[in-house]
Amino acid sequence: MIKIGVTGSLASGKTTVAKMFAGGNYPLFNADIAVRRIYKKNTFKNKVYNKFKLKNKKNIKKKLKKIISKNKKSLKDLERIIHPLVRKEIRNFSKKNKGKKFIIFEIPLLIESRLMKNYDKIVFVNSKKSLRIKRFLKRGKNQKLFNLLDKRQLPPAKKIKFCDIIISNNGSLKKLKKSVMIIKKKYE
Repeated sequence: MIKIGVTGSLASGKTTVAKMFAGGNYPLFNADIAVRRIYKKNTFKNKVYNKFKLKNKKNIKKKLKKIISKNKKSLKDLERIIHPLVRKEIRNFSKKNKGKKFIIFEIPLLIESRLMKNYDKIVFVNSKKSLRIKRFLKRGKNQKLFNLLDKRQLPPAKKIKFCDIIISNNGSLKKLKKSVMIIKKKYE
């Protein structure tokens, strides 16, 4: 079993690249989807409700975004709750798929969370900041949130040092797919 971690900066194209690597043939773990599931769990809601002294448990994600925008320290507090839960999901996913040839993991904060030793190959998706901002805004998000989240991540130059494969995502989708396929064939 070969574990491939896909990471990159905010809105760099990690999901697209991870899906291309998985290609419907290999299991794909997406940390963002895991976080969405975690947000729906009562145990998480209770922890967040108590930690941030919320008035109720409705629209927690929206309330947390507001809190994080006003107080940067609260993002670290939230990560202390979420990250252990995501790691548990990663372990469960790995156990469930241990017989597969490849397992793909899309983890935005793979380097920041110091999870490098858990993967056989780490792929970094690199993209210009101007393009990343454009993609982020296209998703209906705002510039202030982009800046806050982007600052929480290491600069690309520092992340790249820990990665085995660098994929540039500044061109067309066709060009990106070609790059991914070349790398994929090398390992299959």
